[in-house]
Amino acid sequence: MIGFLRRLRGTPAPIPDELWRATATALPWVQALPATRQATLATLAARFLHEKTITPLDGLTLDDRQRCMLAALCCLPLLEFGPEGLHGWSQLIVYPDAFRVNRSHVDAAGVMHEWDDELIGEAWDAGPVILSWADIMADCEEPRAGYCVAVHEIAHKLDVLDGVLDGTPALPRRWQREWARDFQAAYDAFCIEVDAGHDTTIDGYASESPEEFFAVATEYHFSDPATLRAAMPAVADHLTRFYGPAPFA
Repeated sequence: MIGFLRRLRGTPAPIPDELWRATATALPWVQALPATRQATLATLAARFLHEKTITPLDGLTLDDRQRCMLAALCCLPLLEFGPEGLHGWSQLIVYPDAFRVNRSHVDAAGVMHEWDDELIGEAWDAGPVILSWADIMADCEEPRAGYCVAVHEIAHKLDVLDGVLDGTPALPRRWQREWARDFQAAYDAFCIEVDAGHDTTIDGYASESPEEFFAVATEYHFSDPATLRAAMPAVADHLTRFYGPAPFA
């Protein structure tokens, strides 16, 4: 089995049964899927391993099972969308833990501000997805806690497929209008609650921007769908249609 992931060339080969069983056992979201959707996910994960370069940094090493886990997690949001959701990028970078990113901004007065952000995941518009392995493991330990960094970042990749990172992915026109209407209404109402200092059942980070609202809602769809549905039923309906039934529904 060792070396299987390095031998993939041409048409993706199926993931060996033993490797897929070990992967599914390690991922509660996958275990919760019915057999037919597990089989679809295995096919998507094989394509991911064929098309993407997985690059561990800072001394991290990843064996075949761990690489397959990453592929499966990144493909969870593609069960309905399909392999087209993998287009537009080629590399998954994995740090052992949270990583620092230098930011800069020029304000209205022309003054440059620079600072460091500590992140657990990031998706560049036309570049790689970056994840923290420690936080992937933390998500696996508490899969129903409302967090799943891998699906959060893949939501951003789906969002930007239409060329605009705005919280509305590429959809048929009528559905896109309905989606934009319902998500904007839910986002505006949520921002009012957060700005007023009210406690919210959905992570307040979702108020940062429409695109973060979509990505955070995606995490709840996969890890705590009951909370999402209770707080934002219209958003939950759209995400069930977009992603398929939540594993823990």
